[in-house]
Amino acid sequence: MTETGTDLGNQIPVPIATAVLQHIVRSIVDNPDAVQVEGAQGRSRVRLEVKVGPGDLGRVIGRRGRTAQSIRTVVRAAATRDGVDVDVDFAD
Repeated sequence: MTETGTDLGNQIPVPIATAVLQHIVRSIVDNPDAVQVEGAQGRSRVRLEVKVGPGDLGRVIGRRGRTAQSIRTVVRAAATRDGVDVDVDFAD
């Protein structure tokens, strides 16, 4: 969903960043088939929301959020290839 409430549908606004995010998260979790990444266009950024299977959110966030912060750093670097800024959010 965008800030105006419209959904991007199947359009992926940042294909390189999305592919990198999916690859990293799928390699961490126990159930890689349950990983879903949805994109939403904001005013100046794209928000990528990651949903994982039950019990996998703790693995993705890591101790004190270090794993999640590292994932965000790598995905932001990959998003420069797409020419946009991204925010990564993790959800159950």
